[in-house]
Amino acid sequence: MQNDELKRFSELIETQSSDELIGLLKDLHPADIAELCNELEPEEAKYIYLLLDNETAPDVLIEMDEDARKRFLDILPPETIAKRFVDHMDSDDAVDIIRELDEEKQEEILSHIEDIEQAGDIVDLLKYDEDTAGGLMGTEMLVVNENWSMPECLKEMRHQAEELDEIYYIYVVDDEERLQGVFPLKKMITSPSVSKIKHVMEKAPVSVHEETPIEEVVQVIEKYDLVAVPVVDSIGRLVGQITVDDVMDQVREQAERDYQLASGLSQDVETDDSVLKQTTARLPWLLIGMLGGIGNSMILGNFDSTFAAHPEMALYIPLIGGTGGNVGTQSSALVVQGLANNSLQSNNTWKQILKESVVALINASIISMLVYAYNFLRFGPTATVSYSVSISLFVVVMFASIFGTLVPMTLERLKIDPAIATGPFISITNDIVGMMFYMLITVLLSQL
Repeated sequence: MQNDELKRFSELIETQSSDELIGLLKDLHPADIAELCNELEPEEAKYIYLLLDNETAPDVLIEMDEDARKRFLDILPPETIAKRFVDHMDSDDAVDIIRELDEEKQEEILSHIEDIEQAGDIVDLLKYDEDTAGGLMGTEMLVVNENWSMPECLKEMRHQAEELDEIYYIYVVDDEERLQGVFPLKKMITSPSVSKIKHVMEKAPVSVHEETPIEEVVQVIEKYDLVAVPVVDSIGRLVGQITVDDVMDQVREQAERDYQLASGLSQDVETDDSVLKQTTARLPWLLIGMLGGIGNSMILGNFDSTFAAHPEMALYIPLIGGTGGNVGTQSSALVVQGLANNSLQSNNTWKQILKESVVALINASIISMLVYAYNFLRFGPTATVSYSVSISLFVVVMFASIFGTLVPMTLERLKIDPAIATGPFISITNDIVGMMFYMLITVLLSQL
C-alpha cells in the first residue's frame, strides 16, 4: 500500500472518523484490507476490525501476514477472538489461526466458541501435524449417502449448502461414513428419477490419507487436476477435504523456504524482520563460508614454490572455484527440482549419476578445450598453465556434476531437505576440492 494511503488511514483512525473509514473499507477487497492492517500498529488494526462486518473480518485476518497477525491477536482477549473471528471461519482457517497461539490461549478460545460441534472439529484438527493432510484439511463439505434417492439427496444438499461458502465436490459415503464415490452435479439433471445415488456416482475417487505429507497432497492435486481432494482415515472414513487454495498457500511457503535454504539462510525470514533475526538467519552459512575460505588459503599456502615458479597460475584460481561452484549448483538444482515434482526418485541415484556424467563429460570437454585454446595463444603450447588449467577444469566439472547429483539424492534418502544441497554447501565444497585438484595437477605436470 502506498505511503500516502497509509498515512490517510492512520489520520482517520487517530481522529476516529469511523463513517469515512467504513466508506473506504467497503470498496476494498479483504486482501487489500489485510495489506493495510499489516502496515498498521496492532491498536490501529484493532480499530479497523471493529468497523468490519462478521463476514469480512475473518477473511481479512486470514489474509494478514503471519507475524502481523500474531502481534494483533496478542492484544485481543480470547473471547473476542472466538466470537469475532473463529465463530465465522471454516474449521481449517480457524485451526491455522489458533495454532499460532500458546496453549493456554488456545484453550480459552475454544471454551468461548458457541458452536460445540465446530469446537470439537477444531480440537480434532489441532491433533494433526500441520505438515500433513489432516493438519491442512477442513471439515466443511457436502456429503450424501449412497442409499439416498435423488429427491432425498437434493433436500439434504440444500440444507448442507446453507452452511458452506464454496461447493467443490459432493462426496458419497456408505452407512459407516466410508468414502464410496463422488456425485457429479450433471447427474442431477440427466438422472432426476434415479432410485439410489450409488447407481450414478463416480466410484473409487482419488483421495489422500490423513497422515499423508503435504508434498504428496500437492502432487496428487496437480497430477489429477483437482480443485479439492477428500481425506480419509485408516479405515476409509471421510474426515475432511483439502482445497486447491489451501494447497497453493503451502506450495508458496515451501518454495520460499527452499529458496532461502538454497540462498544460505538457515531459517524463514522476511525483509521486515528484526536485525537480530536476520543476522542469526544469515550468519551460520557465512561462518561456514569463512571457514571454507580459510581452508582454501591453507591449501594454496602449501604451494608457495609452485606459484613462485608459475605465477600465472594464480590468475585462474577464481575460474576454477567459480566453475566448480556453478556446475555443482546446476546439477543439484535439477535433482532437487526432480525430487520435488516426483519426476525423479531417490532410488534411481546411480542412473541419474550416469546420465549427469555424460552431460558433464560434454560440458567439461568444451570448457577445457576453449580454455586450452586461449592459453595456447597467450602462453604458448609448452607452458604448464596451458595444460594444468584445462585438465583441472575438466576434472573439476566432472567432480562437481557428480557431487551435485549425489548429495541431494542422499539427503532425500536420509529424510533431510535436499534444498540445502543447492546452496553454499555445494559451492564451498566444490571450491575447496577444486583448489586441491588444481594444485595437485599443476605440481604433477610441473615435474614431468
